[in-house]
Amino acid sequence: MPLDFDVAVVGAGVTGALTARALSRYGLRVALLERLHDAAGGTTKANSAIIHAGFDAKPGTLKAKLNLRGTELMPALCEALHVPYERNGSIVLGFTQEELPVLEELLARGRANGVPGVRLLSIDELLAMEPNVNPNIAGALYAPTGGIVCPYELCIAAAECAVRAGAAFYRNFDVSEIEQGGDGFVLRSEAGEIHAKIIVNAAGVHADNIARMIGDHSFAIHARRGEYLLLDSARAGVVERTIFQCPSKMGKGVLITPTVHGNVLLGPSAEDIEDKLDFATTDKGLRGVQAAVARSVPGFAVRDVITSFTGLRAISDRDDFILEPSAVNPRLIHAAGIESPGLSAAPGIAEHVTELVVAALGYTPEIKANWNPGRPAPVRMRELTSGQRREKIAQNPAYGRIVCRCETVSEGEIVDAIRAPAGARDVDGVKRRTRAGMGRCQGGFCGPKVLEILSRELNLPPDEITKCGGGSKILVERTK
Repeated sequence: MPLDFDVAVVGAGVTGALTARALSRYGLRVALLERLHDAAGGTTKANSAIIHAGFDAKPGTLKAKLNLRGTELMPALCEALHVPYERNGSIVLGFTQEELPVLEELLARGRANGVPGVRLLSIDELLAMEPNVNPNIAGALYAPTGGIVCPYELCIAAAECAVRAGAAFYRNFDVSEIEQGGDGFVLRSEAGEIHAKIIVNAAGVHADNIARMIGDHSFAIHARRGEYLLLDSARAGVVERTIFQCPSKMGKGVLITPTVHGNVLLGPSAEDIEDKLDFATTDKGLRGVQAAVARSVPGFAVRDVITSFTGLRAISDRDDFILEPSAVNPRLIHAAGIESPGLSAAPGIAEHVTELVVAALGYTPEIKANWNPGRPAPVRMRELTSGQRREKIAQNPAYGRIVCRCETVSEGEIVDAIRAPAGARDVDGVKRRTRAGMGRCQGGFCGPKVLEILSRELNLPPDEITKCGGGSKILVERTK
């Protein structure tokens, strides 16, 4: 017999995880289903990590409305979930006189959308704020409410919050079939079956595949590859704000931005591709990113690259988010086509989709009196004072055993990440929760110790531990 739930959220990216968290506030049986081995394994793990102020989206669209709402909600949300967030502001550069009308259009959109403080800058103002940017530009737009966040930490924290509130998290649940019945749906995968009265389709680039399983062909999704370069914290300070170029039909263009962890991020490229599982980086794409960044910050040498990566954006054949009940069966609610500014809008999307779920149920479920919107603060030894570190080590000596020297991550933090609700089950899961392996050596020194801790905590042989689930085993076979 399939397990029985009120709501099944398909996809544990930031949209799905925040929606599951919002639904966990009610007395509902909620299941969060993820086809991969962990939350945040798709688009959420690889994007620009930008909280957009809201000046780009066309007024009147869901993108415009929910971008603004999400940006408003983000500071308090990140505080409750103990996720790093910074309101650093955004600047758009116009390099030629021909691009000045684009800046004027963005300004008009920003004001129409209600973006606080958005304005044009003089060249002197720009250079006073960002002395390293190109002085030979025609104009610039400034939005003080733009910000930066860690998208995968936000997603994982939201999933943890939902599980703490009673939601069930199913990994490796790749939905292959949906059967419709009078009382809802049966979702099938190789991992088993789930029965749910309502489905939230938050499956990212695969959302159109989920829709087709009930005969809904109302939209199509294709993947747009975006390639990035991540620089070591030695390059921190080259810019303080997120520096954009004028947008095009392919997106918001290549940016240079600080991250909440002190690195510098460059990208993305933009290339439409057919394969929704193609996360390869390319020489052409990464060279294009470097060339574009050189326009924004002349003479900026792309040194100290510690990794490159690719993200896939879910581009729909509509020009807006798809947040609606399916016309085929209104108990399946789409949260699809969540491209930029999807991360920024995600808290607003979760709010909006939750309202659609309640409407589909036909009644207002009871709100839990003891619902906690946050989670306990994770221990972060690198952020503590010497006195606080001594106190933590006295409580648990594992906090005194540093595993990742680049990022100052202790064994105690790794154990916490594994034991947490919706906790880490692979090396990448530990990496995203603790930053072990995120530094300059990219796990070259700490990787074997992380594997050893996972093996011990999960009670699995070392050669069963994976990088990111599936067949990504770290050790191929035992030799001696």
